[in-house]
Amino acid sequence: MKTAGKILGLLLLAALVGGGVMYVLFFAPNVKTESALITVPPGTSAEETVSLLSPHLVRPATYARAVRIKKFSPEPGKYRIRRGMSNNQIINMLRAGWQTEITLTFNNISSLEELAGKVASRIIADSTELIRAFRDPAFLDSTGFTRENALLMYLPNTYRLYYTTTADEFRQRMWKEYNRYWNKERREAARRLGLTPVEAGILASIVKKETLRPEEKPVIAGVYLNRLKRGMKLEADPTAVYAYKRATGDTSVIRRVLHKHIEIDDPYNTYRYYGLPPGPVSMPDLSDIEAVLHPARHDYLYFVADPARPGYHLFASTYAQHLRNARRYRRYLDTRGIKR
Repeated sequence: MKTAGKILGLLLLAALVGGGVMYVLFFAPNVKTESALITVPPGTSAEETVSLLSPHLVRPATYARAVRIKKFSPEPGKYRIRRGMSNNQIINMLRAGWQTEITLTFNNISSLEELAGKVASRIIADSTELIRAFRDPAFLDSTGFTRENALLMYLPNTYRLYYTTTADEFRQRMWKEYNRYWNKERREAARRLGLTPVEAGILASIVKKETLRPEEKPVIAGVYLNRLKRGMKLEADPTAVYAYKRATGDTSVIRRVLHKHIEIDDPYNTYRYYGLPPGPVSMPDLSDIEAVLHPARHDYLYFVADPARPGYHLFASTYAQHLRNARRYRRYLDTRGIKR
């Protein structure tokens, strides 16, 4: 009986020890970092996750052993680990692909190439795949965009999405967001002004380049809408600068618009061509679009930078008044030696 008791005791001890080992391996809290976002690239093996996670673990060796026992294939993605998580919780998360959403913010973008680079830094798709998706002729044809105005479909904002988002999935998400923004009310507001949503976006891109002052945006939008209604050329400096840089490859900062800029023969130059340019000269902010859809009502047809109030403008209803304002601004530039 004593021998049987000893055997039973040994068995119980072994069970306790084994249970303790299993607890430490799989169920004991093992994350020491308060919170960390881990990136698991495509093709990462379970063993490779050990080096990714080790800096955040109390007992890295137990995680490595648990990985060998579980024999799982991690899904690519970005994962949030938190203090107190066990090896089993981590492995289940990686195996099931329970990703954490990431945020993507973009604005002040000048081209589809720049946008692709920005987006590629946050999701799995690379910039080449994104550009191909952005310029896909079938997609552009189905949505009514062109290569020249396709940038307008990507509304600047902060979006939540997954690291594993593909180029096509990102493009479809942005198309959905575009249609959500351009609801019935906004489309009707544009129609009342004689504009399509794309035309409103192009005009908004010019307004964006003209001023950083929120209170001036509706006023400047009103000027350009007045000129369009009268059949006048827009003669917008941002379009001349954009056209000049497009034609010459000049990347310098242009602080003074000269004759060589406004005389450039390019369809984006509204000093030479009537109507709106074929595409945006920048990525307009939502506030720029709203300024176009809700312009200030006035009879202004001209404006020029105000030398007395940097960042603001002097508005005029007559050309004679505008010439006086323009002379003041030219003198301001001359006294400060601003030649280009």
